[in-house]
Amino acid sequence: METILLDLAEREGVELLTIRVPYDPILIAAVKKIQGVRWDPDHRVWKVPPRKGLLMELRNSFGENAKLDESELRRKLNQVKEQQRFRHAYDLPLERFSAWLKSKRYSKNTQKTYLDAIGVFLKFMKGKPINEIVLEDIIRFNNDYILYNAYSSSYQNQVVNALKLFFRVEENKLIDLEEIHRPRRSFKLPNVLSKEEVRQILDSLKNLKHRVMLSLLYACGLRRSELLELRLTDIMIDRQLLLIQQSKGNKDRVVPLSQKLQGQMEEYIKTYKPKHYLFEGQNGGKYSETSIAKVLKNALMETGNQKAVSLHWLRHSYATHLLESGTDLRYIQELLGHKSSRTTEIYTHVSQKKIQGIRSPFDDL
Repeated sequence: METILLDLAEREGVELLTIRVPYDPILIAAVKKIQGVRWDPDHRVWKVPPRKGLLMELRNSFGENAKLDESELRRKLNQVKEQQRFRHAYDLPLERFSAWLKSKRYSKNTQKTYLDAIGVFLKFMKGKPINEIVLEDIIRFNNDYILYNAYSSSYQNQVVNALKLFFRVEENKLIDLEEIHRPRRSFKLPNVLSKEEVRQILDSLKNLKHRVMLSLLYACGLRRSELLELRLTDIMIDRQLLLIQQSKGNKDRVVPLSQKLQGQMEEYIKTYKPKHYLFEGQNGGKYSETSIAKVLKNALMETGNQKAVSLHWLRHSYATHLLESGTDLRYIQELLGHKSSRTTEIYTHVSQKKIQGIRSPFDDL
């Protein structure tokens, strides 16, 4: 007798029952009769949304032609129940923490980052009462989750920030917040494109909207989120300025708008007629982050650039090219919206002209 394996899989946050059926015309004909079933060619299984009475329906469909192996399905269902139980135990503390972050006016991105980090940590705690959590639990989470999964030190630092705030709100007396140590910071140089590489990327874009988007990222040193948040009222073409509102750290700033780019922007606005945001999706509203990432990806394929370039590289390149052209570091700090000059100083390490201008003592031997 053939065996049919039942399992549980998740797709885009939705739980699906998977049915792995041996190649048998009778069994395949039976599975096709199940309401809502779909074939997944990538994983070579049948999938169907769970519903009440589905298991009984499967048993009746296959009858005596096959044996149902439900062991893996049962194990996954028990895991889901345990996770739900843990989640409910932490609902109130998470609500308090969320309300505290909002009252302190943390940005939406920071709120999401911290809540996600705390959610992962509490899931790791498996229902242990918050007032019983000790420093050793945090160390174990760091070793058995963050380091085990090879997550970056920046992610670890985000988790530390979130944990310190969370336990301050919860007032856990068993944890000394100063004992939650941050990881040692690694020093990484920013990735920078040459001016020729930037020109090739922008020239490869035939679509006016796409070209203006990437041009603005480089010409004004914008973050991706800043570009997508731009509204028509933020464009001061007559003054050749761009207003960046409530960016990282809830700060406003103005950046000069390239005179060369001004004509392209006027043509873009006249052609596309955006209503609210400068760059809008096909159905209105803000242009999506994934879509603009695809624009860059396609441009790189067009130019044959094999580097793992991200949108943030354009911002790094803007700062470095300004420094190389002689712009004072203090002005670059203002243009980028950096809170500390130390953040901006990293570009001095990648400025080719500065480095190439240093005379080696070997030349004097």
